[in-house]
Amino acid sequence: MTENNEVENEQVSGIESKFNRIALTVVAVLLIFVGPTYVPYVMADVLGLEYFVSIGIGVVLLIVGLVMLIYLIRKKAIT
Repeated sequence: MTENNEVENEQVSGIESKFNRIALTVVAVLLIFVGPTYVPYVMADVLGLEYFVSIGIGVVLLIVGLVMLIYLIRKKAIT
């Protein structure tokens, strides 16, 4: 019973192949590091968006990256 649930969870999560695991890990790391640094800079200086709005979007990207990384760790895609 437990093995069937684990197989179903792995199929639903989309991390069954090694390429998907690597791609999702790279996306999570990019969101964590690039999200709160370069994205607010580009949005504020290049696009002319308000500073606090761009910082808010950067924080949201950081949180999304952290949640994604925790998800990958819990699914044992990252050991």
